[in-house]
Amino acid sequence: MKVNYNAQAIIANNKLQVNDNKLSESIGRLSTGLKIKNAKDNPSGLAMARRMNAQIQSMQVAGDSTKDGINIIKTADGVLGEIHGILQRMNELAVKGSTDTITASDRDYIESEFQALKDEIQRIAKTTEFNGQTLLDGTFDYRGYATTGGNITGTTAEGNRRLDGSGKTDPDIRVASYSDSMAGKQYRLQGLDIKYNETEKQLYGIGTGSTVTVHDVANDVDLTMRVKQVDGDLVKLEDSEGRELSVSIRKDCNETIDLDLTDIGPMSIQIGANEGQLLDVRIPAINLTSMGLFGTSLKSSLNNYASTEEYLLESEASRKALDSVKEALAYVSTLRASLGAYQNRLEHTDTNLDSTSENMTASYSQIMDVDMAEEMTTYSTQQVLSQAGVSVLAQANERASLALQLLQ
Repeated sequence: MKVNYNAQAIIANNKLQVNDNKLSESIGRLSTGLKIKNAKDNPSGLAMARRMNAQIQSMQVAGDSTKDGINIIKTADGVLGEIHGILQRMNELAVKGSTDTITASDRDYIESEFQALKDEIQRIAKTTEFNGQTLLDGTFDYRGYATTGGNITGTTAEGNRRLDGSGKTDPDIRVASYSDSMAGKQYRLQGLDIKYNETEKQLYGIGTGSTVTVHDVANDVDLTMRVKQVDGDLVKLEDSEGRELSVSIRKDCNETIDLDLTDIGPMSIQIGANEGQLLDVRIPAINLTSMGLFGTSLKSSLNNYASTEEYLLESEASRKALDSVKEALAYVSTLRASLGAYQNRLEHTDTNLDSTSENMTASYSQIMDVDMAEEMTTYSTQQVLSQAGVSVLAQANERASLALQLLQ
């Protein structure tokens, strides 16, 4: 029996400290609800969990961005629905003006309303905004640039030919729109001989069905495109492979036009948690030029095919306006269909983000959240062991005093 060093008490004290530390950790897990409170609890698990948490938080923000995109498209589609109604009314007016049974004053009334509706389309397109951004003025469409007097020279790193950039911008020649398949390339519009009447704001000298050569600069090949529509200042071209190109010309033109059709401009919506997870939404411009209604009138119109300024009869002008309004309706319908497809994609994306976030949150919880039932069992066990340790330490400290009995 020893007095100076009570080894049994030291052993009991050490075990008591170990049990007390475990009890403190269990209390911490129960009070926070977390299985991993500090990096030392599970270093690799903490690293995985934090990466998951960053992904979850980012997906929630991407979900908000996706919902904003859906609301933008809904706004644009609602406005286009109203423009559809305006165009339908213009179509009715063109039908009224196509008959010779009305008087000249009747035709004046019809023409006045027709032009007022054109102005209203312009006003609506210019004033439609979402979060301070104009939606229908072409801001979120592909950007295209037209120049004259340039040269084809040099090659790219891939060996494709290109324009040398020496062309000059002409404010009277502009790219109105083009199809996705033509984006990101340079073209040369050749052999276009057309005239423009400033008073009537109408091109003439080339009609529907005429062919125009469009040279693909990079691939050094000629595309034969057909004139789909000539109305106002707009020439719409298309080919058998679905390529479409519209150019606005407000001058007599018989020169080569160089076109740089970029793939820059669409609205990029962040639809994922990582870099590059974007959806580009293209919203073409809504204006009289893009719809082919710039110079459309129910009273006067030039014969597009005639090389001289040959005017149509007023009823014939109205019949021609019918085709123009029909094309405008088709343009708006195509745009609304495209926006509808974007909206469907975004809604599916939003649903997918919610599902992915839900499942990843479950995995994150599996790593980070404590099982309360299991932890309560651990807590009870450690509490009993701590109480037993205190009792044993007390007995061990009393044991040394028994040595005094040997001295009596």
